Amino acid sequence: MFRFYRIARLFKPNSMEDSDIKWAETIKKEARGVNGLDLGEVQQVELESILTQKGIIGKEQYSIPKKLVEKFDGNVLWFNVTNDDIDKYIIKQI
Repeated sequence: MFRFYRIARLFKPNSMEDSDIKWAETIKKEARGVNGLDLGEVQQVELESILTQKGIIGKEQYSIPKKLVEKFDGNVLWFNVTNDDIDKYIIKQI
């Protein structure tokens, strides 16, 4: 069984299942994408996605899959999301 688990992990290098990220610590932190794309502030962490909100007037809310998280540096939650991709994740414009 150990061998199977080890091999399975090799095929899932970006899996957030084994992540060391303490998700509760990401709340109210900045969210950024590729090239510093502003994704707003983390509002909520769900089982498979992160909810962010951007803007003061004309707010936009996003639901971004956890599998797109690259890292959390303590201040910013970094996603592998480009400007071309972000429209797929918008859930609300206020």
